[in-house]
Amino acid sequence: MFAVIKTGGKQYKVAAGDVLRVEKLAAEAGDKIQFNEILMIGSTVGAPLVAGAGVQAEVIDQIKGEKTISFVKRRRKHGSKRTRGHRQQLTLVRITDIVESGADKSGVKAAIGASTKVVEAAPKKKPAAKKAAAKVEE
Repeated sequence: MFAVIKTGGKQYKVAAGDVLRVEKLAAEAGDKIQFNEILMIGSTVGAPLVAGAGVQAEVIDQIKGEKTISFVKRRRKHGSKRTRGHRQQLTLVRITDIVESGADKSGVKAAIGASTKVVEAAPKKKPAAKKAAAKVEE
């Protein structure tokens, strides 16, 4: 059986035992994760997602992709040039199981991208009031 999952803005056709390089996920090596955005399982096509389905995987390692070099050369009058390199951060995962129904109750941690951060609002301080009170006392 195979499934089509969506992660990191891309779609992957996977089966049990496959090893994938996906965009970096917030997980450590050895963690069990579950992909919940399932577009298709076997002959069942979601509209847009298959309800209650999931694909469970094990994180093998956090790796970097191959280096890509971007070279820009402007010739007229100034002769400027610029070189930039980039290595994409990736996560290596092994697909362990494809769950057709009841994946939301499995208790496995959901696969979340590493760029997703929860930002809490810091409590507001009033240092200006203390300074004003100090000046009045002097």
